[in-house]
Amino acid sequence: MSQQNQSSAHILLIAAPSSGSGKTTITAGLAWLYRRQGKRVKVFKCGPDFLDPLLLGFASGSPVDNLDLWLVGEDLCRQMLAEAARDFDVVLIESVMGLFDGEPSTADLAVKFGLPVLAVIDAGAMAQTFGALAFGLANYRADLPFYGVLANKVAGERHAQMLKESAKSEHWMGWVGKVEPLPERHLGLALPEEIPDLAAKLDAIADALANQPIAQLANPIEMAAPVATEIKPLLAGKRIAIARDAAFCFIYPANLRCLEMLGAELKFFSPIAHEALPECDAIYLPGGYPELHADTLVAHPTIRADLTAHLADKKPIWAECGGMLALCESLTLLDGSVKAMWGLLPAQATMQQRLAALGSQSFNLTADAAGEIRGHTFHYSTLSTEITPVGYGSPCRLGSNGEALYEHGYIRASYIHAWLMSNPAASAALFGVAV
Repeated sequence: MSQQNQSSAHILLIAAPSSGSGKTTITAGLAWLYRRQGKRVKVFKCGPDFLDPLLLGFASGSPVDNLDLWLVGEDLCRQMLAEAARDFDVVLIESVMGLFDGEPSTADLAVKFGLPVLAVIDAGAMAQTFGALAFGLANYRADLPFYGVLANKVAGERHAQMLKESAKSEHWMGWVGKVEPLPERHLGLALPEEIPDLAAKLDAIADALANQPIAQLANPIEMAAPVATEIKPLLAGKRIAIARDAAFCFIYPANLRCLEMLGAELKFFSPIAHEALPECDAIYLPGGYPELHADTLVAHPTIRADLTAHLADKKPIWAECGGMLALCESLTLLDGSVKAMWGLLPAQATMQQRLAALGSQSFNLTADAAGEIRGHTFHYSTLSTEITPVGYGSPCRLGSNGEALYEHGYIRASYIHAWLMSNPAASAALFGVAV
């Protein structure tokens, strides 16, 4: 591809040895700190996560996009990074899992685009071993653009000095004491609107970082992007109604941009607020937390009739994960109570304590060979139905099961959360357009 003009910004990838090290807290605190300094901040999240981006978006003041070499693809990752470097002063990227975990890993992303890596290490239960861990992260791959190390959950000044001395030649970027953790639930962090004192929590984290070396950014990095691939307006003139509220909050910002670039008019509505279904040609029911709002969703006075009329007019519905659960006949909650859901899909869903599935998958739900769409699955529920799947997702990694793909009349549904930008033409077909 030909190259656009280069753009530059202060760029930092925040990683860790493992999940639970505090990288989301640190990334959010840094975004808040740099915003307080008057900088324009853009945050990305590695991998297919939905929840961390919601909190990071609150902290940065800008929607958070996902970066992943498999799900998103190298060209689009490069394009988004270059656009962010053009439009923002600071670009922060939060890792997924540990720095070297997964195929491709966060380290692969860092090497591919020359992204400097800050390693956040939970030092709460260690002393000089901190230096060995820092050295290993910095030197495990010779081509990794390592920037420095930040100690988290430090007991105090004396502990911090011990850690700093152990790090030796690894770039010491400071330390943070034990701050109040951000609240979590199954699937991840609580939603920003569910944390009433979130701004105060972010202020406390930013204050802890303000006097550390990490508060001073390194030199800007130049990024060059390929020319964006043209997307044909296959959905021109089509109105797509999208459920969006606390029950249906797992929506990639890139999915909305993809639908708009395809020419669709997006019309949002809140089933929790009992808003009526907008006039539309297709419906998108994304994932989220229908299990936490089952009574409110069931009490919607018109949604069942609205959806029934929509389907009677031979108009499509695409439902992902939680959106699929809302369409089921029933949903059994963890306490054993059974909630009658909207009843458009002859299936029964059951919540469970343990994770049912996790991983990246691709799928093809169109009969016209429009090609595969890439996506991701992550759920704590199971589905029982007599509907015969029309196909299954193809797991990105060996050892996991492909998610079932269902068609019931004009409903298409799966546990897979689609990354629509991976194949805009096939995505248009999901919403009823032949390609």
